[in-house]
Amino acid sequence: VHLADHPLHDLDRARAAGPSGQDRTSLVFSAPNRPGAIHGLLEPMARHGVDMTKLQSRPARSGLWEYVFYADINGHREDPAVAAALKELNERAAFVKIIGSYPVAAI
Repeated sequence: VHLADHPLHDLDRARAAGPSGQDRTSLVFSAPNRPGAIHGLLEPMARHGVDMTKLQSRPARSGLWEYVFYADINGHREDPAVAAALKELNERAAFVKIIGSYPVAAI
């Protein structure tokens, strides 16, 4: 089940939810338009053992051949491995927005 499949009022609960032990985190990020950029952004996820369950690209409004990526990852943004991977992603990406972390079973 993905966050996009649920009403917007569930977003507020997702943003405020603490770790449950079975969580998912949804985020959006962008990569600079250069060879290997997306690999560099995803590498911290692999190194920290964070499982990505969804990755979609959409054209960015900013220009031709620019894309934003929507991702779901297993784990809560407060989990140590997830937090470390997101910190590195934030340092490398042109843009990062954490949509929210939420219990998988509750939504």
